[in-house]
Order: sequence, then structure tokens, then C-alpha cells
Amino acid sequence: MTQTPLGHNPVTLLGMRVDRVTMDESLALVESYIAERKPRHILTADASMVVTAKEDADFAAIAANADLVTPDGAGILWATKRQGNPVTAKVSGVVLAERLVALSAVKGWRVFFFGAAPGVAEEARARMLAKYEGANIVGHRDGFFSADNEAEVLNEIRAAKPDILLVALGIPKQEKFIHKHKAALEVPVLIGVGGTFDVMSGTVRRAPIWMQNAGLEWLHRLAANPKKISKVAMLPQFVRMVIMEKRSPASPVG
Repeated sequence: MTQTPLGHNPVTLLGMRVDRVTMDESLALVESYIAERKPRHILTADASMVVTAKEDADFAAIAANADLVTPDGAGILWATKRQGNPVTAKVSGVVLAERLVALSAVKGWRVFFFGAAPGVAEEARARMLAKYEGANIVGHRDGFFSADNEAEVLNEIRAAKPDILLVALGIPKQEKFIHKHKAALEVPVLIGVGGTFDVMSGTVRRAPIWMQNAGLEWLHRLAANPKKISKVAMLPQFVRMVIMEKRSPASPVG
């Protein structure tokens, strides 16, 4: 795997860096980050994240400086293939998060669940502990907080001394939270995981494998939660942007 100062065999897609990494490579990088003890920010980039980066300059800057940007979603694979420099492996945030929980039972990594609606992270933790004997989930907290009690949230996370912080506040709030606080939190690995706790808790069922493989997970998400239509609506916008993109092929970075 070719590594540049920022990126791992990366390509650019609509101006956003995406690293060409597999799940196993991503897990190996997480292990190295934990060993180094330096705060590292991981993004799992799907179509909505690429669109958000085009519309939100602050978020785009955060994404550009992330330590790892994994390709999350069939839309990313399709777009890079269309532009001539294909990313062929998908590293889903949901799957990555669960793999890290499973590995915590083997490697002793300390994992903290932060975000989602009240009760969701707690139920996700309970289900993961039941599924993976010995999983080391050292704390959980919902994502409802204000500026008045933000310091309390940070103190609670710090006190748990996690190696991995999974943040489920939605794009771009979770990435901005990580960027703002990663130095103070002193957590080696920080990952925005969107709706992952909803899936882990059983609040939302993940799409069947055939829909995931066909790139139709967005349709399943819309059917399961019509309130997410604003995010799902970004997919046709993403497709339009890729088709209209003048730059071809997608260019390697570094």
C-alpha cells in the first residue's frame, strides 16, 4: 500500500481525497494508530459526504486533513470507476465499527460509543457485548448535549480512557466535533460513524446483502426512515456532479 504524507494510495473524487484501502488494511492502520497514541481522525466517505464537502468549506478542510478516508458505499466505487481510477474495495463505517468492537475482545482495545438518540448507544453496547464475548466497550453516551454541558461530555469520554471513540452525530457535525476536540480528548482513533448505533441496536435494520451489493442500500434506508430523505436526496445530486465533472480520470494524489 503506497502511503503519502496524507493518504494511502489515494484518489481524488470531486475534489475530495479517498484512500484506496481494504478492510484489512484499515484495521491494520487502526492498530498502528493505537500503538502510536497520537490522535487520528478516520472518515468513512460515502456519496453524501462528498456532496457535503463540495458545499461546506469547513468540512472540506477537515476531510482533506483526515488521517484516513475509507471508501464507504457503492456510489464511491461507481464514481471512481467511471472516472478511470477505480477504488474496488468498500470499507463501510458500520462494518468497520463492528469489526473494531469484535477485535477489542481479542486485543483489549478500549471502545467508547458516543452519539445517537437517548438509549440507542446504550442498547447498541448491550447487543455488542452479548454478541462478542469480552468486547471492551468502556462507556457510552447519547448525542444530545449543548454548549453548556459540552465540557461534561469531554470529561466523561476522557475519564473512560478509550483507544477508539465512535462518534454518531451525523455528517458533518460528528466530523466537526472530532476536529475541534481530538487533541483535548487524547484518544488515538476517532471515527464518525453516522447511523451505526441505530443498526447495532436493532433500531434500524441494515439492508439485505443483495441490496448492499447492488448499491441499493440508500433505498432501504429511505424506506426504513423517511426522515432521512434529505441525506438520500444527495445521491442523485452526487451522480449529477460525477457526470458533469470535467476532470477525467480521477487523479491519484501525492
